[in-house]
Amino acid sequence: MPDAQTTALTYRYDRLRAIPQGVIESASTTFLLLIAVKAFDAGPTPKSLIAAAGNIGLLLSLWLVPLVERSHRPVMRVAARLMLAGAAAMLIAAGIPALPVLVPATIVAIGASNAIIPLLTSVYQDNYAPRERGRLVSRTFVIRVVAAAAFAELAGRLLTADIALFRWLLVAFALAFALAAYCLAHIPSRALQESRPPLPASKTDDAGAQHRPGIVFGAFDSLKFLRTDRTLRWTLASWMLMGFANLMMWPLRVEFLANPKYGLALNPQQIALYTVMIPSVARLVLSPMWGRLFDRMNFFVLRIILNAGFALGIASFFTGAGAIGLTVGAIIFGASNAGGEIAWSLWVTKFAPAERVAEYMSVHTFFTGIRGIFAPILAFQLTQTLDIGAIALVCAGFIMLASLILVPEIGGQKGAAHTAGRNTGA
Repeated sequence: MPDAQTTALTYRYDRLRAIPQGVIESASTTFLLLIAVKAFDAGPTPKSLIAAAGNIGLLLSLWLVPLVERSHRPVMRVAARLMLAGAAAMLIAAGIPALPVLVPATIVAIGASNAIIPLLTSVYQDNYAPRERGRLVSRTFVIRVVAAAAFAELAGRLLTADIALFRWLLVAFALAFALAAYCLAHIPSRALQESRPPLPASKTDDAGAQHRPGIVFGAFDSLKFLRTDRTLRWTLASWMLMGFANLMMWPLRVEFLANPKYGLALNPQQIALYTVMIPSVARLVLSPMWGRLFDRMNFFVLRIILNAGFALGIASFFTGAGAIGLTVGAIIFGASNAGGEIAWSLWVTKFAPAERVAEYMSVHTFFTGIRGIFAPILAFQLTQTLDIGAIALVCAGFIMLASLILVPEIGGQKGAAHTAGRNTGA
């Protein structure tokens, strides 16, 4: 069990970090893509890359975790340096306002902010007690939601007044990354326990060539848990189906509201209302409830309830009648996202051995990255030939199918069993 001082210090700096993280969230979900659409008239490929930036970071987390293990550095110090790299990327994009610069800068910055998620999860495992982990993390989410909503309102007004002012937004994003790095550096953390043997010395083959096994293939060692943990396999299979459908529709919300071909062509402030403001209010109200439920409820039941919310929100947003459908969809999406974010961020703490939480999470984020990269690309390509409402209904159906995969796991009370056994050392 963590000591009270460590928990308090972690909670203090994580709450402070939630403020700049809210700004970064609004950048990744709305404004960087909006800048590409409105300021640069970006085509499908740049839009897809910007939408997939965070997921590229998730994909690379499978490599980051073993690198951090072998560095023997406290994990939050490494995370802080990656966030500083994101700050530098945003400053470069602000100084050179061009789409070929904005796209790679977005990939570096947003990718870095997502790549560190397994490191954060390991810190929550170490520094928060099991029965209060969801509650404490959900409180920081509330602060982040408020920060995202407040910044989105101001940024929406700024871009509505003059889209050319986007460079000041990029500067603000750089400052947010820098402040987040400061907070991460002050969160107590340890070096990860290394589960892989040290890299062997260089070997010489029959032809006399030097070979040294590297991190590229060694990173895939974490995938061994898929062979040995049945619950992990089925949960990730369900999450792959649900996540692919949800991540297809996520960037299409901005496209649907901004592109004149769908008959809406809303201004940046209106787009921020439906993609950030309304969902943020729903998340703000319901995040504490979902945090308590995560600590006490069967995980699979919780996940199925959240899946149903995502499916209903997608159907309403993209097929509803005008402002009413958009509002209802945004509310349901925000409510579901409040619980989905907590479940996504912490669920491995219910199943993984305490010393393997970062590795389990890196496997989870790796598969999230795979679907997150390809889902936006597929989504934007499908919009060239299919009605966006039809795409939404198909994706909603896939999400419900993903829920059926989890039904057999409910009866065994897997979540409660693993929590009781592994988190207490039994």
